[in-house]
Amino acid sequence: MFPFLARSRPTRAQINEIDISVNPKETLLQAALREGIDFPHSCRVGGCATCKCRLLAGQVRELTETSYILTDDELHQGYILACQSVPRGEVKIAVDFERQKTLRRVRGKIVGQDKLTPDITRLVVQLEDRISYRTGQYAELALDALSNCSRAFSFATPAQPDAKVSFFIRRVPGGAFTSLVNDQLLLGEGLTLAGPLGEFHLRPSPAPLLLIAGGSGLAPLLAILRDAADRGVERPTTLLFGARREHDLYALDEIAAIAARWNGDFRFLPVLSEIAGDSSWDGARGLVTAHIPALLGLGTQAYLCGPPAMIDSATALLRSLGVDRSNIHADRFTTVRDSAATAAICQ
Repeated sequence: MFPFLARSRPTRAQINEIDISVNPKETLLQAALREGIDFPHSCRVGGCATCKCRLLAGQVRELTETSYILTDDELHQGYILACQSVPRGEVKIAVDFERQKTLRRVRGKIVGQDKLTPDITRLVVQLEDRISYRTGQYAELALDALSNCSRAFSFATPAQPDAKVSFFIRRVPGGAFTSLVNDQLLLGEGLTLAGPLGEFHLRPSPAPLLLIAGGSGLAPLLAILRDAADRGVERPTTLLFGARREHDLYALDEIAAIAARWNGDFRFLPVLSEIAGDSSWDGARGLVTAHIPALLGLGTQAYLCGPPAMIDSATALLRSLGVDRSNIHADRFTTVRDSAATAAICQ
């Protein structure tokens, strides 16, 4: 069988000496979970690197580009993302199951809830115990009001001494979790937080920063900027924020406050993609990616957070403009789940 042809029969995979069956078109992660293996994972769409593992033998077909999630060193060592890897035949992989045990589960209650846009709500949670995390990382939230349902959201603020954490939660049409947060008053309600998760965080470097956010993807970038401003980071920085209409822009005062105390050049460019032609909006229009070429500096380090389509488009453009993949870091916000039933319950 030619390697580019899809398999029509199940194959075998060995995960840390455990043999499992992998069905045609099934990813390694899907197969492992189906066979009862507690494989480390979270987003399932190639955006968090929680399911990274090392390919020891065999070949896989990767469903998405992973070079901006995995480091050059990891790629050189043969690391792959199990959620994006479909075996081409028999494979053997190694995974660090101990990483799963480092997650903390902390109880908390909702102490703040305010609308940022018509479909994005800021949720403030008072935890019973402080949790340490890197700005840019995320956690899984499980509301007491929704049993057997958890969703992943990025921390919107750096870790605080008072153990308060914040999240920006966008309503997903038909989604029980996000609709509940956006439509009902939840002050005082309990929840469980599991985290921290993800590899999205600011890397040390003097290089110029280009931060690109779409919708609720602004959350981790705001956290990164606040933390960097607190630490006196002096890197030239540009924040591109893509939204549909003017009422979809938010946190503008917070961005202005960060810009006012930034130790260096700071540019903020909001871009609207669905503004009417006769609108009084005099700012940037179109797709946020169209404004990238004019904002690139020498050796720019890019951080992208938002819908997968935006991430993929921006990544491809940055690579075509000569930005090395090691300088592109991304967090793909998505509502895609493994089954329609899960999506209907938990989004």
